[in-house]
Amino acid sequence: MYKGKRILGTISARGGSKGVPGKNIRDLGGLPLIGWTIREARCSAYLDRLVVSSDDEGILAVARSHGADTPFVRPAELARDDTPGVDPVLHTVEALAPEQYDYVVLMQPTSPLRTKADIDGAIELCLENGWPCCISVTEADKSPYYMFQMDENARMTPVIRQDSFHTRRQDLPRTFAPNGAVYVAKCDWLARTRSYLTPETRGYVMPRERSWDIDELLDFDICELLLKRAGRIA
Repeated sequence: MYKGKRILGTISARGGSKGVPGKNIRDLGGLPLIGWTIREARCSAYLDRLVVSSDDEGILAVARSHGADTPFVRPAELARDDTPGVDPVLHTVEALAPEQYDYVVLMQPTSPLRTKADIDGAIELCLENGWPCCISVTEADKSPYYMFQMDENARMTPVIRQDSFHTRRQDLPRTFAPNGAVYVAKCDWLARTRSYLTPETRGYVMPRERSWDIDELLDFDICELLLKRAGRIA
């Protein structure tokens, strides 16, 4: 609890990954991938409960072995490739409705480098400012002001139209992208908007070295190197 608000932590981990089979429980530096998120979330000073939502019994078993609650199996209709990411979160809140949570914090297992400090930092920023939603972001490594579309004749058109083209990165506005690590939202607000990205959404900035999102096998190797560099594994 923080500032008198009950806060639910949830990790959404669907089975059936096509890019990397068994991705969410694949080993990363001695822990299953989902174990890194569970470990940091359990260290949070503010989460009143941590629940893993999954349709996969193997994922749920691993989650329990690492200390997360698994009070239900996610319905199959909420585990399809085209299921919006917010739907399993709202299902979790509704399934635990008698417990009356004020905020829900989503942490994706594919962001293993996020720390307890990032989780609690995003919660603090959101609640101290009275925001309805705060998500973690990182500064874009490639500015969209340098990006172009190409037509069938290879003609290039800027994605962002500018009066003049800046050649120095320092002259460009800073741009940020969601990194998938932490999503904090008021439960009633999220039920109403059914989206984390609205004009009311605010950003919690994380460094690039903790913002890696695992999507393919190469990402496992990169994240293991980053974990070693940070001294989190030998």
